Amino acid sequence: MHHVQRFHGLPVYTFPPYAHPEDLPDAWAVAWRLSCGPYPTDEGSEACWGRFTGMVELEKVRALILGHPWYDSFGGSDDAVIGLRDRFTGLEAVFLGDLEYEESMISLIGLHDLGPLLEAFPGLQELVVRGGDNLDFPVAGHRNLRSLRVESGGIPPEAAEHIAAADLPSLERLELWLGTEEYGGGTTVEQLAPLLAGDGKPALRHLGLQNSPDQDELAAALASAPVVARLRSLSLSMGALSDTGGEALLSGQPLTHLEELDLSHHFLSHAMMLRLWSALEPSGVRVNLTGKSEEDEQDLEDGMEHGRYIAVAE
Repeated sequence: MHHVQRFHGLPVYTFPPYAHPEDLPDAWAVAWRLSCGPYPTDEGSEACWGRFTGMVELEKVRALILGHPWYDSFGGSDDAVIGLRDRFTGLEAVFLGDLEYEESMISLIGLHDLGPLLEAFPGLQELVVRGGDNLDFPVAGHRNLRSLRVESGGIPPEAAEHIAAADLPSLERLELWLGTEEYGGGTTVEQLAPLLAGDGKPALRHLGLQNSPDQDELAAALASAPVVARLRSLSLSMGALSDTGGEALLSGQPLTHLEELDLSHHFLSHAMMLRLWSALEPSGVRVNLTGKSEEDEQDLEDGMEHGRYIAVAE
């Protein structure tokens, strides 16, 4: 994983440790990244936060990114942001846990109940979280959220189930990196049933159910899921998709209305890749079949059912 370079359509600006007000960009023109660094000699979070909130016109901040140490293996916190909700009056987007691999493995990035953040900022339009440890989304809904992405080696199944059931009438983009049971994942198709049925998310146009060892089962469910008819793009990337899942997609409901079908990082045969491309590309669907992977021979020798693996776990 790498630090995000653009967020909410804005260039990312990392608040510097020795900033002077006259050297800072306009508050509305960038996505502000706060990261104090992972080493004892780095500036502490309180000092960094104090300088940021003292120098920057918070009411003009549109996008905020929290890195280390707010989100790491010791558990994330956005209490400071919530505590200044009366000053962050223009906040539209938040990214929690923008850490690289050297700072924390994705499976150890501490998260929590996102309910207080969503309640504090009813005007929030975009939310990205990286990690999965202790994540939850126990909210009935949010009126203005347009984009939600959870980057994880294992989303807790109850969190994915809550997201699937939430009433998000403005949501246009949803990406869930579901992950493996070894890292806290294990979401079942049944837990995603409201999402697949299209309930509570009438504006949804992009759906990503990604990074799953159960990609074939997800493909089979999507082959008849009502939500697919309203989508412009669908992603089953980063997972263990095989010819079984490819066959399900081809034999299910038509996908020719899509603008893009992203199946990158897959375990499809060349013959299945050709069948998918031939069935969809002539209709104008961009089919992403990059990242063809091979089954791990050692896993097969060790008696595993198959040697397929997801793209992001640790």
